[in-house]
Amino acid sequence: IVIPNLEAMKAEAAGIPPERIFGWSDETGYAHAFQQAAAQLNLSGGLWAVESLYMRVLEYELLQEYAPGLRTAQAEPLVMALRLTKDPAEIAAMERAIGVSERAMERLIPQIKIGMTEKQVAALLTQLQFEEGADVMAFGPIVSTGPNGASPHAVPTERPLQSGDLLVIDWGCLVDGYPSDITRTFAVGELEVELRRVYDTVNQANAAGIAAAGPGVTGQDVDTAARSVITAAGYGDYFIHRTGHGLGLEVHEPPFMMQGYKEPLRPGNVFTVEPGVYLPERGGVRIEDDVVITEEGARVLTTFTKELLVVG
Repeated sequence: IVIPNLEAMKAEAAGIPPERIFGWSDETGYAHAFQQAAAQLNLSGGLWAVESLYMRVLEYELLQEYAPGLRTAQAEPLVMALRLTKDPAEIAAMERAIGVSERAMERLIPQIKIGMTEKQVAALLTQLQFEEGADVMAFGPIVSTGPNGASPHAVPTERPLQSGDLLVIDWGCLVDGYPSDITRTFAVGELEVELRRVYDTVNQANAAGIAAAGPGVTGQDVDTAARSVITAAGYGDYFIHRTGHGLGLEVHEPPFMMQGYKEPLRPGNVFTVEPGVYLPERGGVRIEDDVVITEEGARVLTTFTKELLVVG
């Protein structure tokens, strides 16, 4: 591993032998460390498996320079095949992360008030997750109100919560290296009738996607089950993303709940089911659960209520 000297202690703590750590400083530069690594590992003329989604052009060019004749092969299929199936310890870590996030949300809800900004809600939720035992945030929480909620990956702004808003919160943390990823949508005060109808539709789509999941079922099947509910209700054009994604060492990884993903689900696969409807200029609804495939079917790891809660 080629890393800055200041990170060497972390690498050793992770179990990497010191002789496999090639550090560099501002004075020596990273090129020298790459040259040392290539020479000591005798990489020239060899075959090296790489994850092309993660290797930068910088590293590739340095290897070409200091390991002439090095051949590369795609490592993603092998690595992802190994990562697809989670063992009981990995699933338990995700359940701990989910517990942290859900306890934080339970504490957050009574503190949400009309007039608070999206940023204030996001900051408080982050603090509460740390207090409940998070190691680090899995991602910056998405807190979007009113028309901002029509963007699935909106970032928190200074917009204050207003009566009649939908409030979308997508949050998660890491515990022992594994994440939670949950979304719930709340009503700020009284909602108009159609927005309540949209909420009920998305809730039904979430349930349909989960009910469809099981061993041998494909990600496309899960997506179709959830999407058909939303389409039948007349909101198909406003469901603008896939139904879900895998969860593991990364927050987004295979398997994917989407059209065209035809790999059968297997016991130990962990993924999200998160259908949504996004109405421009009005708001959005998304309900996201974390699910694991078992020998018998599918088990929902998240437990937070999907009843439409009123906040503010």
